[in-house]
Amino acid sequence: MAGVKGDKFILWFNEVGLSDVPLVGGKNASLGEMYQKLTSRGINIPNGFAITAYAYRYFLEYAGIGKEIVDILSDLDTHDITSLKEKGYKVRQLIQNAHFPPELEEAICNAYEQLAAGLGKNDVDVAVRSSATAEDLPDASFAGQQDTFLNIRGKENLLYACKRCFASLFTNRAISYRHDKGFGQLDVALSIAVQKMVRSDSACSGVMFSIDTETGFKNVVYITAAYGLGENVVQGAINPDEYYVFKPTLKLNKKAIIGKKVGDREIKMVYSFEEGATTKNVPISHEERHRYILTDDEIIQLAEWACIIEE
Repeated sequence: MAGVKGDKFILWFNEVGLSDVPLVGGKNASLGEMYQKLTSRGINIPNGFAITAYAYRYFLEYAGIGKEIVDILSDLDTHDITSLKEKGYKVRQLIQNAHFPPELEEAICNAYEQLAAGLGKNDVDVAVRSSATAEDLPDASFAGQQDTFLNIRGKENLLYACKRCFASLFTNRAISYRHDKGFGQLDVALSIAVQKMVRSDSACSGVMFSIDTETGFKNVVYITAAYGLGENVVQGAINPDEYYVFKPTLKLNKKAIIGKKVGDREIKMVYSFEEGATTKNVPISHEERHRYILTDDEIIQLAEWACIIEE
């Protein structure tokens, strides 16, 4: 759709930044900010686009299910677990069984085609990630409550994953949290990130922080790493490798790695090409379990990127 940002179904990463959280959610806003400001500095951010919060609300209005969602959850008692499960399931099914507006479906498919063409592919593999418009507030944090879908290929699979993302705004946990924090069930909207996948299942992935997360000490970069896709790290399914880099000596180009610890891991998540599954966990070898995943050069490179991002 044409018009101002707030009336678009699709916004590319090079069109959004931190000021656009109400339009594309916290995750997309951060991805856009990084894509615009860091790629020119040698930090690789895979390209992608946001399906906007406007698109989510447009979908609910077109399908005519907004009032029905409110009605289903109107007499919610979050302490009645059985009732919460039943109501949550009803809402999620309502969303997944609803039809996308043709113009929204076309916009999503066109953006996917454009992303694939830019990479010289037909059915490019993408991550489909939820991005809520109220992920981190002073008195509430909605981050991590919605779903992510990996290794999604083809338009039909993308549309199905998007609908499941929208439905995941109404997981039992998310419904209960909004209710207990005093938010209306339609107060928070969902945007979706559609981003080119990195084949980390052929190597490794992890999470990096520009401070020590345990103590808040600001002079270290803390890096975690695990074999395969990063979902196992994010979900806490494994204990990853841990690496610490001291920033002051890093900036002096001196030896800066001050801590290394091999994680406790027996599995890794990889792409699945089996019917009905896009990823799967497989065992790792005895050798892989007992060696460091990252080389010292890789640790230093990541730490340097962390410092650039922090700046």
